[in-house]
Amino acid sequence: MKGFRFSAVFSLCFVSLVLFCGRGVSGANEPVTVAVGGTHTCVIPSDNTVRCWGNNASGQLGNGTTGGRSLAPVAVSGLTPAAVVTAGYDHTCALLADGTVKCWGYNGYGKLGDGTTTPRPTPVSVSGLTSATAIAAGRYHTCALLADGIVKCWGYNGSGRLGDGTTADRYTPVAVSGLTSATAVTAGDHHTCALLSDGTIKCWGRNWYGQLGDGTTTITRYTPVPVFGLTSVMAVTAGGVHTCALLSGGTVKCWGGNGYGQLGDGTTTNRYIPVPVFGVTSATSVTAGYDYTCALLVGGTIKCWGSNWQGKLGDGTTITRYTPVPVFGLTSAMAVVAGYDHTCVILSGGTLQCWGYNGYGQLGDGTVYSRRTPVTVPGLVLVTARLSVGVGTRHTCALLSDGTVKCWGNNWAGQLGDGTTGDRLTPVEVSVLTPAAAVTAGYAHTCALLSDGTVKCWGYNNSGQLGDGTTTSRSTPVTVSGLTSVLAITADYSHTCALLVGGTVKCWGDNQYGQLGDGTTTGRLIPVMVPGLTSATAISAGLHHTCVRISNGTVWCWGWNEYGQLGDGTEINRVAPVAVFGLMGPAVAVTAGEVHTCALLSDSTVNCWGHDMYGVLGGVVTAYPSPPIAVSGLTSTMAVEAGGIHTCALLLDGTARCWGPNRYGKLGDGTTIERSTPVAVSGLTSAVAVSAGFSHTCARLMGDTIKCWGNNQYGQLGDGTATDRLTAVTVSGVP
Repeated sequence: MKGFRFSAVFSLCFVSLVLFCGRGVSGANEPVTVAVGGTHTCVIPSDNTVRCWGNNASGQLGNGTTGGRSLAPVAVSGLTPAAVVTAGYDHTCALLADGTVKCWGYNGYGKLGDGTTTPRPTPVSVSGLTSATAIAAGRYHTCALLADGIVKCWGYNGSGRLGDGTTADRYTPVAVSGLTSATAVTAGDHHTCALLSDGTIKCWGRNWYGQLGDGTTTITRYTPVPVFGLTSVMAVTAGGVHTCALLSGGTVKCWGGNGYGQLGDGTTTNRYIPVPVFGVTSATSVTAGYDYTCALLVGGTIKCWGSNWQGKLGDGTTITRYTPVPVFGLTSAMAVVAGYDHTCVILSGGTLQCWGYNGYGQLGDGTVYSRRTPVTVPGLVLVTARLSVGVGTRHTCALLSDGTVKCWGNNWAGQLGDGTTGDRLTPVEVSVLTPAAAVTAGYAHTCALLSDGTVKCWGYNNSGQLGDGTTTSRSTPVTVSGLTSVLAITADYSHTCALLVGGTVKCWGDNQYGQLGDGTTTGRLIPVMVPGLTSATAISAGLHHTCVRISNGTVWCWGWNEYGQLGDGTEINRVAPVAVFGLMGPAVAVTAGEVHTCALLSDSTVNCWGHDMYGVLGGVVTAYPSPPIAVSGLTSTMAVEAGGIHTCALLLDGTARCWGPNRYGKLGDGTTIERSTPVAVSGLTSAVAVSAGFSHTCARLMGDTIKCWGNNQYGQLGDGTATDRLTAVTVSGVP
């Protein structure tokens, strides 16, 4: 019933945009993967290959040659399907769909991780890595986040940047000492940092300029130390000698070397603890370059600050800036990545633009002329939204990479948004809706988050779930009243909620059970604030209840609680948020179903609670209502999605497991047999997201194919028929 997306939690390192799978919300920060190295650039287009251009002196372009340069993208040899790419100064690495990592380019100090120091002009496997979920390349070393929350690093270990308690170089990965529950990793020139599931940061390595943020300039830290005073962190990014963090309120704080104003506080004074960046209050991501920093803001603008050599701040000058200045002419950015001396951005339509130093053709515009404002890389159209998919009760919608939305299935209330009320067996485009950034589907209504941070909804509106101040159903999108700076949306039976910049939440629609969380049971035709929430990072709406994940890893829920689905140990409905009691670890995502709720934990296991109707909790229930229990046999889980009364999990290897009732074959195992423990979805591989409705389920695959299974009475599987499917079938005409 909720929309899914690839990666809800993310980290931006100074050489690449590093994203990994998470869920719980549909939001504006979607995975578009570009890596900006020392003097080269790499991207992953929609076909999940890797393409690079610029300097190739060490084979960092990966096409089997060394020396010279390429002014246009070249394909990396034999590398597919890739999920994430990261670039160091003269080496490159890719995270593959199966959780392995391959690297190429210069191999000094063993930073390619293959056990040698031999340069590699084509990809080689990093030894022993099988469950990576994120990667980050520094100048001389590389790190990977694993599914169990630990971090492993390899390469040069001067100043202890590998974090294993030594200064010995490592040619294969070693674990960072004492670090658990990590959710992101970022690598700088001589230091490394990790974001933890409780919203704090730990760093290690060289600290000459205070870049570790522990309040000292102790020369080195061989193991992780906490950054002073930071909580509710959403992302961390490491530059040459400085580090920055995005906080849940949309503000940015930085620390470390500040010789060029890269901390953005209006000075050139080094800072040993985090200080706020001047005037940045609505950031959705941050990326640290070598001696400068950029932030993506709500609405698609970008501001940069610090060194402006060769125009890498993009403001049309080469003037060093001690406070943020806007990048010239950008209004629809979806992601930004800062490197050593050049910067790249992906726009909402999938266009890639770059600016700054271009001596090796790393800007990709076919020249070697440096640019002070963005120029387009020709011939590349990148995926911007990675097909956010919303599965409703009897309809399905998908966000395409061009920012349009297509829907199919039941349309009695106009929930397909094409201006009609006729059912559709194949996708039709939603009228007058672009550019969208995410989509979510309820019982008979649908909502889209637009790239400017506003929301539009359409379909059934009996309880005001469209948020336009009326109860009039709409067959084309209408704007949700007064809602701006939205990061994520979620919809279910008759209410809708939005997660805003600042970690606050607003909801609207039916409130019979308190599911709007405003302390009343009064329905609302326009959004109302959920009091007391200031650090929410993920949100999910169930049938008549709502849950959020807080930055400290706890889960809070409100609304209908007849079956214990709020997890507070009672069966009392709640009109305001209450904490879930008994989770077996910090949560990284939450998903609400009809009478149950589940959370993905930082160790990649899943806990569920509430009513165990038909085995929907997936584990051994010893009490009723059930407190959180571990789902049997699930490890290496990347995402979990609760449907009406069934649940599905996406695993690291690209397969999916489902459990619960199996009427119509919605578990996808080729049968209609009820399952109280997870079973594999038949024939499904290379999946990167999963979404569950009341009686059907869909998954997005690498390459942006969508497959669905289960009930198809109204054509909600999108295969052109009305025939139920016990195994996955491909949606026609998407993308």
